[in-house]
Amino acid sequence: MPRPRLTGLGGGLFACAAMLLVAGVCWLLFDSSLFAYGLLFLPVAAATALWVRPADLITAPVSVPIAFAAGVWPVSGGSGGFGGELMGVVSALSLHAGWLYAGTLVAGLIALVRRAALSGRRRAAAARRTAGGTGGAGGAGRTGRTGGSGGGSRSRSAGRSSAAY
Repeated sequence: MPRPRLTGLGGGLFACAAMLLVAGVCWLLFDSSLFAYGLLFLPVAAATALWVRPADLITAPVSVPIAFAAGVWPVSGGSGGFGGELMGVVSALSLHAGWLYAGTLVAGLIALVRRAALSGRRRAAAARRTAGGTGGAGGAGRTGRTGGSGGGSRSRSAGRSSAAY
């Protein structure tokens, strides 16, 4: 599966474009079925949360509901000018809010899991650096060196407790 890294704005644009495409497909193939639109919204929400950059994870659960609202217009069933179209969109959003909440929940959970995994990897890397710098298993290869800054950095950190890290 491709692993693109979208910015927050790129993730939102991807979700909006995908939902407009989904709405067009639902309009053509499923006779404007809001059930099919909502069902196809879930994978778009998951893909958006999976493809956004780690630095922009918070934007996935925000941009996904906006994309749902942006794409619902072709399948909303409104008629009779601007007011009728607006009422169709509002009715579709209110009657199918379950799909909106489910997709937002999917994106939020994926972003939360990705953020937790990223934090865990950062903590493990920091623990490895700390263990290597204080003469632990990672520092065993540096004991035979002469000169350089290896000995000086160990002597400064030798007095610190592990709670300082």
